[in-house]
Amino acid sequence: MADSWANPAQRLGSDLHLELSRAGGRRSALTSALREAVRDGRLPAGALLPPYRSLAADLGLARNTVAAAYAELVAEGWLVARQGAGTRVAPRTEPVRAARVPRQTPTRPAPAVHQLRQGQPDAASFPRAAWLASARRALNAAPNEAFGPGDPQGRPELRRALAGYLARARGVRATPERIVVCSGFAHALRLLFGGRVLRGPLAVESYGLPFHRAVLAAAGVRTVALTIDADGARTDELPRLAGVRTALLTPAHQFPTGGPLHPRRRLAAVRWAEARDALVLEDDYDGEFRYDREPVGAVQGLDPERVVYLGSVSKSLSPALRLGWMVLPERLVGPVLAAKGEREAWAGVTDQLTLADFLDSGRYDRHVRRMRQRYRARRDRLVATLAAHAPHVTPTGVAAGLHAVLRLPPGTERQVVAAAARQSIALDGLAGFRHPASTMPALDGLVVGYATPSEYGYGPALEALCRILPAAALARTPPG
Repeated sequence: MADSWANPAQRLGSDLHLELSRAGGRRSALTSALREAVRDGRLPAGALLPPYRSLAADLGLARNTVAAAYAELVAEGWLVARQGAGTRVAPRTEPVRAARVPRQTPTRPAPAVHQLRQGQPDAASFPRAAWLASARRALNAAPNEAFGPGDPQGRPELRRALAGYLARARGVRATPERIVVCSGFAHALRLLFGGRVLRGPLAVESYGLPFHRAVLAAAGVRTVALTIDADGARTDELPRLAGVRTALLTPAHQFPTGGPLHPRRRLAAVRWAEARDALVLEDDYDGEFRYDREPVGAVQGLDPERVVYLGSVSKSLSPALRLGWMVLPERLVGPVLAAKGEREAWAGVTDQLTLADFLDSGRYDRHVRRMRQRYRARRDRLVATLAAHAPHVTPTGVAAGLHAVLRLPPGTERQVVAAAARQSIALDGLAGFRHPASTMPALDGLVVGYATPSEYGYGPALEALCRILPAAALARTPPG
């Protein structure tokens, strides 16, 4: 059993926590506690100890008891005392005991030298100065109530700004009352399905993020795979899927194969939703970034009561901001807010206020235009490098987005992915995105993100990529 005291040492501005054993005398207990604090490093060499009077008052000891303990430790070499300079831990003491380290401490693998994985924008291009300017303006203008209990629907300033921007830039038909702010696309899925606002089964595209399928599976939702081709998802398959009343699509830029959903198929999806009293979930994950084609408007504009529009800033600004939104049919706003609850982990108010100003001030548009030019230049460099050094590899899905798919001959993907790992190149094969229950023929290819590498690292990354392609890809090329 031990007594525990904390020494505020207010005159010194330092705290000293000591545990004095009840066994033995008080001087002996204090001496042992100080010696142990020095030995284990809590009192490092050179640390100034409290004066006798202060420590004695804090620990409920006699001043002479503290003075005697200090003197004993000085004599043993643990402490040094100088007139007018106080008592300090001596520079030469027993070595500090090393902390125990588990014998089998897990270690993370070393990061790849060449980062070509999809899904991340160029982190170095985050608009720090512009974001800071918006943060200052937003915080200065914010009402006091903004820093009280939050609104689960999101700050009204951000919902108004989003309604205007999405209508102008994406063709979304929205009012602030139909927008619910969340922390990203996965969070939106958890609210819609984990909160039992919607139920499965859910139609999804045959290729998509496995993480999203895992979120849905955790909510008990069965997913049914739609075939995809050069025109996007085969929405004509929806009427034949028994029991399915919700479909998740990436109409602006199919993930990961690329390409927009054909207008005829967009209309077919909406008509299916109207006829079946169903819903389309529209994942507009990188709709701002298009290069060689006209802008593709949101499917939500065709029927706001049958389409849930989902977006975020994870590709346009940074995934670290944790800001997303849902534009909902009017009848779903209440159920989604009920799923969020009064103590749900909402997106931070300061970031919401800052993004509202960032949108209203035009800074967001300027940032997107600048990044569109930068990503297009990177896309062009990738295409040109492949044409020069690996002309047998065909890049697809390059008219928009932050990644390209390099189509490979059948049966070669695993070989090339393994070669990339040996060369410390981080990228993904298409097989990792395939729905396990899909019946469409498997596609062989690499998903190469060209937004993530630094400017100085992009060239070497492309050179390393080309070194693994020719031999590996040509070795299994089918005859003819």
